[in-house]
Amino acid sequence: MRYRTLGTDPATRREVSVLALGAMLFGSYTDERTSYGILDRYAEAGGTFLDTSNNYSFWHDGSQGGQSERLLGRWLRSRGVADRMVIATKLGARPKSPGASFTDNPEGLSAKTIREAVDRSREQLGIDKIDLLYTHIEDRTVELAETVEALGSAVREGAVGLLGTSNHATWRIERARTLAKAAGLPGYEVLQYQHSYLRPRFDVPFPPLFPDGSLGHVGPDLASYLRAEPDLTLVAYSPLLGRAYVREDKPAPDDYDHPGTPARLAALREIATETGASANQVVLSWQLGHTLPLIPLAGASSVAQLNENLGALALELTADQRARLDAAH
Repeated sequence: MRYRTLGTDPATRREVSVLALGAMLFGSYTDERTSYGILDRYAEAGGTFLDTSNNYSFWHDGSQGGQSERLLGRWLRSRGVADRMVIATKLGARPKSPGASFTDNPEGLSAKTIREAVDRSREQLGIDKIDLLYTHIEDRTVELAETVEALGSAVREGAVGLLGTSNHATWRIERARTLAKAAGLPGYEVLQYQHSYLRPRFDVPFPPLFPDGSLGHVGPDLASYLRAEPDLTLVAYSPLLGRAYVREDKPAPDDYDHPGTPARLAALREIATETGASANQVVLSWQLGHTLPLIPLAGASSVAQLNENLGALALELTADQRARLDAAH
């Protein structure tokens, strides 16, 4: 396993494995025994970076979520490894009531909600401090300064270490960071967005969250912002597009259905054949060597899938192979 550092402040920065493990389906779609097996294998391989959210997976049973956090808490206690793991969770998109949708009834990002959500997540995870806390989605009903101040207070009080965000417009990230800096508060240092080898369309609306087009993908604005701000790190979720790269029966999502996709897929399969690796491993290796400061965040529903992902760590693409992958369009 290889490692990199998140954050710049010596008091809060953390060293994490270069491959993060997504726990979204643990405790719901992925049963406890299987989840424990995956987590044990990840820890055995030197993995230290676990990702969840306070609303995972509310859609499984019409609840408000929390299954993933609770399972991780049980696993951390049973294995005694809480001090070795860096736990990231999210708040803001938990439905306010069971059976509701986060798109029309999310908890939001008020100061009161942040305080309550942080305490609930710490209790469910069985930890005193959340190593990395993300604001999951935007909340434009609350003044940004209120959110920034509440997040800063959580860090100052020792309940949270690093701060991150996802699914926010780039201008909102910059405004929040500017407000935090002006107030002498910690700001966002980690951005979690969807990023994969295939390039998505950005004009596909997802009302009411993204009526103008997706804010969840890494687009040109966000990529440029990441290159300009060396203290930021990108955590790239859904890098394997739900295994669409390796399953003929599972096409990529609709926002990847455009004329540029076939050429990218052809280049990917060509490199996979040359290297003897799976297409998933080529994608992850391509990300691990990306010019953006990037950590792939990949889930797994079996130990075999996790082992495939871990195999990407040993795959070194040549400069020519990487250039061919990058040039396909």
